[in-house]
Amino acid sequence: MEDARAREACTRVRGVTRKRGWIVAGLGALVLLGLLTFALKPRSAPPPPPAHARPAAPRPILQSVGPKLTSNQTSQPLSLYGEDLVPGLRLVLGAPLAREVPLTVVDARHAYARLPPDLALPAGTFQADVQLSLAASTGPQPTGTARLTVVNDKAFPDLMAMALSPDGRTLFVASPPTDTVFALDVASGRVEAMAVGDGPSALATWTDAGGHPWLGVAHQWDAGLWLYALDAPERQARVVPAPAGAWGLAVDGAKGVAFVAEHIRDAVHALALEDGREKWVRAVDPNPRAMAVRGGLLAVGSLQTGEVVLLDTLQGRELAPLVPGPGVPIIGGPTEAFSAQVMGGKAARALVVSDRLNRVFMSSLGPNVGPNAQRMEVSANSGVAVLDLDRQQVVRHRGFGAGVTEGLALDDRAGLLYAADVGLGQVRVLDARALVKSDAAAREAVLQTLPIPAPEGTPFIRPAEDLGTKGRAGLELHSGPRSLALSPDGRTLYALNRFTGTVAVVDVREARAGKARVVRQWPVVDVRPNEQRRRGQVLYFTDVGRTGMSCDACHIEGHTGGVFFEKTRPMRIYRSTTALGSRDTPPYFTPASTRSIAETVETVGGRNRYHNPDPLPSEVEALALYTSLLPTPPNPYRGADGAPLETVTMPDGGTGHPLKGLALFEGKARCAACHPAPLFTLDQDPSTRGQYQDVGTPIALELRLEQQQLVAGAAPPSLVGTWDVWPLLTSATMGYAVQGDRLVVGSRFPLRTLLERSGPQHGAARELTPEERDDLLAYLLTL
Repeated sequence: MEDARAREACTRVRGVTRKRGWIVAGLGALVLLGLLTFALKPRSAPPPPPAHARPAAPRPILQSVGPKLTSNQTSQPLSLYGEDLVPGLRLVLGAPLAREVPLTVVDARHAYARLPPDLALPAGTFQADVQLSLAASTGPQPTGTARLTVVNDKAFPDLMAMALSPDGRTLFVASPPTDTVFALDVASGRVEAMAVGDGPSALATWTDAGGHPWLGVAHQWDAGLWLYALDAPERQARVVPAPAGAWGLAVDGAKGVAFVAEHIRDAVHALALEDGREKWVRAVDPNPRAMAVRGGLLAVGSLQTGEVVLLDTLQGRELAPLVPGPGVPIIGGPTEAFSAQVMGGKAARALVVSDRLNRVFMSSLGPNVGPNAQRMEVSANSGVAVLDLDRQQVVRHRGFGAGVTEGLALDDRAGLLYAADVGLGQVRVLDARALVKSDAAAREAVLQTLPIPAPEGTPFIRPAEDLGTKGRAGLELHSGPRSLALSPDGRTLYALNRFTGTVAVVDVREARAGKARVVRQWPVVDVRPNEQRRRGQVLYFTDVGRTGMSCDACHIEGHTGGVFFEKTRPMRIYRSTTALGSRDTPPYFTPASTRSIAETVETVGGRNRYHNPDPLPSEVEALALYTSLLPTPPNPYRGADGAPLETVTMPDGGTGHPLKGLALFEGKARCAACHPAPLFTLDQDPSTRGQYQDVGTPIALELRLEQQQLVAGAAPPSLVGTWDVWPLLTSATMGYAVQGDRLVVGSRFPLRTLLERSGPQHGAARELTPEERDDLLAYLLTL
């Protein structure tokens, strides 16, 4: 029995044990299956931590803006710099603008915006300081501010160009800042404002092959040539494609071709008037403006080199340039004895063709006198030069010794040339035949000097009794005649007065006898608002001391003006730097001698006049205001959102990527150490100003070095607007070259020359590959 119970018990135990084994085995299989399932199944994100435990996203910070000075006359790109910038931010413009604009963020430290073209300010204000900040729709709210000064150019009419209709009944006058062309009926004085594009800068009138009269308007900012049929019942423009950046316009009406000179790529474009089709484009010397067509030749004058380039009108082929060289006859004025030391030309301000005399007349400040043993340093000698296009030669220069000659008009039948002097407020009547005949005859060519009086009530720059005495310019300097037009019958001359907003009507029937006279003045636009700024403009452009010098003589329209041999000590060949945007980057001159705009205009203004007389405090204040409101122009290498273009085509045809260049600029190329944002110069900050450095760049043009006083070192210049600066370096050695006893154009794209010739002390450009140099150049063009 015991055995039977034992076997039964054993059977129960074995059954239970076997059953438990199955259970254990099953559980193990389930665990293994669960592990495999977990391994194969995607992991779900852990639950978010409580809001109070999350790390806070960094707050975007706005630190600075560049440029710091801009204008409301057109749409302007801005560069913003900060920390932790993110897409989706907006730029907030504070009072009095009270606007928001989109912001394009390219990385955590760089963003870009474009100001709209309709930023209006009260008519009585000349500038507004605007606080900039950032805004975000979500996430942390940005912090930080920057200050931007907006110049109220929309309320500052400036009459810059004039053309007369072929029938002689209507004058057309352009004011680029206010986007206006005025049509003035010369018989009644009635003025009508015409609709035009953005920044009308150059005008031309002509008669086409069918005998129909036309007006053409080229623009500084608008890429379009506006064409008006003047015999149509209404003035409605037909717009054809044309380059922006236009400063000059000439038309061959019989052949239906317009020639547009633009300074963005420093080129002339031949366009079919029918549809704007580009027949050819040709690179020319920097900043072309004055043009004249004679037969199959187009003469194009440069505001930088003083050369006149000749182009074949059919294909744009370039012929040898016309430029004064050593030995060119100078008739009259203080530079007459220095013909042998002429090193080149000065800005070609106007050109006019004489078919009867087979010559072209050019207004300028005369041949550019270089280093000389007598240390004659002021070579401005305003006057008119005679050019022979067939022999490609500057025949002679008739200097007046004072003033700044601008616009020209020619009565070819009567052999009379009229020259407007914006610096003295006068129009000179010259015998064109005598100018061409010989040096001796040219000396007697001035038949009359006619003052153009300012209208009654014009505010003066100083007491009336201080002017017109002791050899000083007279009260007529307040008028500012800039452009001239002659009636078809040659009996009436029209003078556009820039400073007073009027057109003077001059009876020139007895001009050869020296009896031209002003018979009336038609008002075109009211220029009395912003009186202080207008007085500053008069001071900037006029030659009070009759020395031949003015601010504009060296800094044309506030910009660059080639090179000169002067500066008292040290005397050497310098480039004329741009004054645009310069208010934020003192000190000035090399070595530094003035520490503010006001100190500069007081010092230079007095010296320009030879202290006859010294500027009054009121003059210093007005001139400092005007100069401080000269902004850099909007950069054409930026996109519609204000950011650099993805790819930039450079003036020499190369291409590069600006944002890659940005990384090189701040990294491998080591540029930012001396050219930090936002103005890209150490002089932008009081703590780093006045650091004169020798980085191994050439210190002088090698022209009569024994007569130059050489000083190594210069302040790192601002790179804002460098796309439109020629030549580069204080020494002007990047752009100019020396050939024999004169200067020649060595490079029309000096930025590339600078990178390729930089030594080891000047950043690390030598370490860059050719592709990297192109990218860096592309970025520099966008500054």
